[in-house]
Amino acid sequence: IMENFLKDYINMLKVERNLARNSLDSYLRDLNQYHHYLESELHLKTIYNVTLGHIRSYIRCLTDRGLSANTIKRAVSSIRTYHNFLSAEGHVKDNPAQLIDTPKVARKLPEVLTIQEIDQILNIIPENAPMARRDLAIFEMMYSCGLRVTELCDFTTKDILWDSEMISVKGKGNKQRFVPIGPIVRENLKDYLNNERSGLAEKNPNVPEVFLSRNGRKLTRMMVWILLKKWTKTADITKKVSPHTLRHSFATHLLEGGADLRSVQEMLGHRDITTTQVYTHL
Repeated sequence: IMENFLKDYINMLKVERNLARNSLDSYLRDLNQYHHYLESELHLKTIYNVTLGHIRSYIRCLTDRGLSANTIKRAVSSIRTYHNFLSAEGHVKDNPAQLIDTPKVARKLPEVLTIQEIDQILNIIPENAPMARRDLAIFEMMYSCGLRVTELCDFTTKDILWDSEMISVKGKGNKQRFVPIGPIVRENLKDYLNNERSGLAEKNPNVPEVFLSRNGRKLTRMMVWILLKKWTKTADITKKVSPHTLRHSFATHLLEGGADLRSVQEMLGHRDITTTQVYTHL
């Protein structure tokens, strides 16, 4: 019965809330672990018997395992919204999660690269290196357009609006936004498309995504992370850098340059402006 309820809940998130695959996977992983604890540790056979004490017991278990406050906060949020769904759908009479407190988490400011460090990474990629045009276009675009790594990987040739000097980006929940692309990004993108991608695409002609691997397949998030790690190390950058660092740097540099918060929010695709406001504290 527990599994059926979980399937219904995940399906609701997918259909009604239009959550991205990565978000659905996170909910599923959190709630599978929660179910496992209820069944194996507390010997509960049905969700009807879950009490506030059971949920608190699970949260203590997560704390005892040494998990971070952020991880526990996400788990609590998943459990609360899951029980809200069960209650709203009439599957259970009482909602034991209503009184659960969410752990307070200190807001960790994101790591940001300076403009000089961004230039170091971009300039260290040798022109004659294999896939150099692709790598340069990727990191120039991620920084100059503030893209999430998933948005970059899903980016297709149809999303480039050359005449408008814009790109169409499909963000979280398939929400579309338009972001301007400057002359340097356009130049690097054209160079890659004309001189490198055409050869890669011959191996897999039906792949619509812009950024391809050596075998002509769509680049994965992990591949982008590995490439960035490689060039960051080559550029002697000692900061802890991830693809999201480029997005953080984009937002910070825009605000430092005088851009208004609302414009940055729209370019980043943030639903809530308070998410964007974190960059004003850097």
